[in-house]
Amino acid sequence: MSIPALGIGTFRLQGEVVIDSVRNGLEAGYRVIDTAQIYGNEAEVGAAIAASGVPRAELFITTKIWIENLSKDKLIPSLRESLAKLRTDYVDLTLIHWPSPGGEVPVAEYMAALAEARALGLTRQMGVSNFTVDLMRQAIDAVGAEAIATNQVELHPYLQNRKVVEFARQHGIHITSYMTLAYGKVLGDPVIRQIAARHHATPAQVALAWAMKLGYAVIPSSTKRANLDSNLKARDLKLSDDDMAQIAALDRGERLTSPAGLAPVWD
Repeated sequence: MSIPALGIGTFRLQGEVVIDSVRNGLEAGYRVIDTAQIYGNEAEVGAAIAASGVPRAELFITTKIWIENLSKDKLIPSLRESLAKLRTDYVDLTLIHWPSPGGEVPVAEYMAALAEARALGLTRQMGVSNFTVDLMRQAIDAVGAEAIATNQVELHPYLQNRKVVEFARQHGIHITSYMTLAYGKVLGDPVIRQIAARHHATPAQVALAWAMKLGYAVIPSSTKRANLDSNLKARDLKLSDDDMAQIAALDRGERLTSPAGLAPVWD
């Protein structure tokens, strides 16, 4: 099993908006959909998938366990609820959405519960999200690096998260980049725009192609069919070594997601 390079994110999309986004994405050719318990849209995502007629075997569906469901007595029941909402017998990937605040639930406890969920066939793969080097180390100690498919982290040209990336790579853990466009901030960046102009591409395509060339998976969301179609074309954009070096130089450690009381001590 591996993590597909490009999918649709559904963060902050609700009701008919997320149904339309998933429907449009599936019609455009996407087969990877990323959701989470806390997004409050699993049922809508499930409805859109069911209505699409796309065979389940062609899809790669990810959901994430919320912090209230991390304990060993809650994780599997909560995942079964997610499966019911998504109208599927299994998901392809289940992530720990955030580490337990203050270590209330030990990493070893919820990683073991997630491993049990995988053994039960509720999820094909398992992974983590928003994990620091120290937290990844604890997760590896609990279940082994080979069991951890990915660490999904905020990663974009302004926050390239190199310590986390390097540690993950050393242990064979894939990186999934969320917020690859930095809430749209990188779309106006002069360097990104110049590269886009050279390639007759959009700034969004450049940012996504940059992340994929580095080996990361990306899950941009959009409510517009034109943007969904355009983002797919990032797979065909070939950036040069000079392009990559210019984007590498944009890193300024600008973190946009760090919720108080939830975020760990970042690397």
